[in-house]
Amino acid sequence: MTPIRIRGSAVSSVLAVLALLLVAWLVWPTLRSWRVKVDTTPRAVTARGDLADDEKTTIAVFEQASPSVAYITTTARAVNAWTRNVMEVPRGSGSGFVWDDAGHVVTNVHVVAGAQSAIVRLSGEREFAAVPVGFSPEHDIAVLKITVPVDPPPPLPIGTSADLRVGQKVYAIGNPFGLDRTLTTGIISAIDRTIESPAGRSIERVIQTDAAINPGNSGGPLLDSAGRLIGMNTAIYSSSGSSAGVGFAVPVDTVNRIVPKLIAEGKYARPVLGINADDRISDQLLESVGLEGVPVLGINPDGAAARAGMEAAKIGRDGNVELGDVIRSVDGEKVANLDDLTDVLDRREVGQAVDIVVWRDGREVTLKATLAAPAD
Repeated sequence: MTPIRIRGSAVSSVLAVLALLLVAWLVWPTLRSWRVKVDTTPRAVTARGDLADDEKTTIAVFEQASPSVAYITTTARAVNAWTRNVMEVPRGSGSGFVWDDAGHVVTNVHVVAGAQSAIVRLSGEREFAAVPVGFSPEHDIAVLKITVPVDPPPPLPIGTSADLRVGQKVYAIGNPFGLDRTLTTGIISAIDRTIESPAGRSIERVIQTDAAINPGNSGGPLLDSAGRLIGMNTAIYSSSGSSAGVGFAVPVDTVNRIVPKLIAEGKYARPVLGINADDRISDQLLESVGLEGVPVLGINPDGAAARAGMEAAKIGRDGNVELGDVIRSVDGEKVANLDDLTDVLDRREVGQAVDIVVWRDGREVTLKATLAAPAD
């Protein structure tokens, strides 16, 4: 048998490792006692100081207004395909705000259109069944009514939209995506915009804002820094369906004009002249004469225009259309198209006398007309 020989260097290495292990075993308790201890107590809070003035304003506006903002949910009837049973299913949700001490709540028509019932939820998780009062699809304004027996919420203070300025700070409160009483802030990005209502009519003088307006904000209030209502959030411009920084609100001057009539009569009746007009035909007729205005294409023989002596277009002997009167202004307000005329009349009352300037046979003629209610 051949003996195993262990070299001296290997023995030295083994002895060195054993020596290190022995030293580590002997000094480990001492090393543990030298370990740095970490302080696990909470850190002291740094004093914040007073809130900035604009933060105080934002908080004050929200705290004052939010109890008057409503969360509206609607239901519709559906038929079970298997049992044929009729049941109510959730249809949608939106926002609204308390209008007066009588329990009237204002929202958008498109929030409640087609619904069988609506529930209005106020602060404190209080829910009330809402009764429809009146609708104006032309303005996308609807009025509901609730009965609050105890501690009714205060109505929002009313401002004006006539003196709004681009750059003015605004606050929107609503229920986007069902998240109730959400506050967003921004500025007025533009004024005097025009959008289309659910009835396909133009809503004039609309406020544009970059405050985030999302689905569910519709019908909620747009407020100024004094906490006054200056508009009702109604639409967004977005390819995705969510806020893209372009939201629109019906101006409060329109809301304040329409809502009392909806409460009193259940509907809004815009005063009319009793004429027929069409922008597509108007453009063709006016192109040759280089005019702006609304050509009168037809006249109701019992209407305000007929009584004022207005003249309509007619077919000449050669078969071509001959211009009659072209409406140029109403009470000094320029009328360039049918939307302008509709907007001017919308701000008048049934029975009100107006001065109408028409272009007739190469000159301007002033007629006085008394506006009438639309025929039923």
